[in-house]
Amino acid sequence: MAWPEPENNKETINAAGRALVKANKEEWERWDSDDWRKYHATLAVINNWRGSHAYPLNTFQMNLRNTARRFEKNPLIAQRIKRLFSIGHKLDRFPTMKLSQMQDLGGCRAILAHVSSVNNIAKYYAEQSAIKHSLASVDDYIGEPKSSGYRGIHLVYRYFSDKKKFMYNGMKIEIQLRSKYQHAWATAVETVGMFSGQALKSSLGSEEWQRFFSLMGSVIAIREGTALVPGTPMGGRELIAELSFYATKLKVEERLKGYSKALHAISHAPNGAYYYLLQLDPQSGVLNVNGFKITDGANAENQYAEAEKLVQQRPGTDAVLVSVDDVSTLWKAYPNYFADTRMFVELMNQAISGRSRRIRIGELKIAQGDLFGS
Repeated sequence: MAWPEPENNKETINAAGRALVKANKEEWERWDSDDWRKYHATLAVINNWRGSHAYPLNTFQMNLRNTARRFEKNPLIAQRIKRLFSIGHKLDRFPTMKLSQMQDLGGCRAILAHVSSVNNIAKYYAEQSAIKHSLASVDDYIGEPKSSGYRGIHLVYRYFSDKKKFMYNGMKIEIQLRSKYQHAWATAVETVGMFSGQALKSSLGSEEWQRFFSLMGSVIAIREGTALVPGTPMGGRELIAELSFYATKLKVEERLKGYSKALHAISHAPNGAYYYLLQLDPQSGVLNVNGFKITDGANAENQYAEAEKLVQQRPGTDAVLVSVDDVSTLWKAYPNYFADTRMFVELMNQAISGRSRRIRIGELKIAQGDLFGS
């Protein structure tokens, strides 16, 4: 496979980032042919830059997989290239940020059964790993949770090679480490955000939903024996009472189960697929899954770019290109696209009832077929 390589200098890349933010605020129906030409040129620069992160991302993903297996037998590992919508949104939220320095264009994630494994892996990377790439930053949102309730550990590395792959040197790759319960929380936030049209992941939208998820962050922290979310009750009774209030008012369980029932997932993925393109339309309740083998990476990137054009034309829809071991584990790594919030609902119900027990979640079945054509 020929991995994409960067074709533009940092100034051109940063200019494309600024142009994307500007374009997203304009009325496209008033554009003339020259406006569209400039926009497509902008996308070409951005797609090349983020696509060029595929090789270093794959390198870090393999390292993460081997490292995680030192601590757990069956860690869940996934990787993804950042979505165009997310790139534009982040640059708009942080005006001083430069696209060439965005640290999570390429990201890989390990989801572990136990929070102790998350902490041990982070410690291993910091103290024992022989990895030659340079560590740019560490954010421990388990020791210091975000006020939103988000918890996990983020490591950002700068890729370095003294051999043939020097063209990728300096590219930043983000490693996320989460427990399965932290992943369930993040899944629920993204699912509600997708289906309700709110940017809850960015701490925007309904204040009641934001408060509910902050409370659930502390509930899960108590279960895992870690630091509580700032601004939430310190006492268990007060915490559960407020959680129960919002769970009832927002009809959380009813809504989440409704999202799941309304969604129909259809897979068109060959055996041995390496990349998976997920296209979600919450309004129509359809998730289309297409798979590509590792040798078909260029085609996967091209179809991803086309899918994102459709996303821009149909607000509320979403598309993402990811990589996991196989389609059977796809829903475990990205359950938000399948509206699978069963573990989160069980965590909530156990907290409210006061009964804590082991949670077992059955396999999610994905229909085989080709909804939109090959």
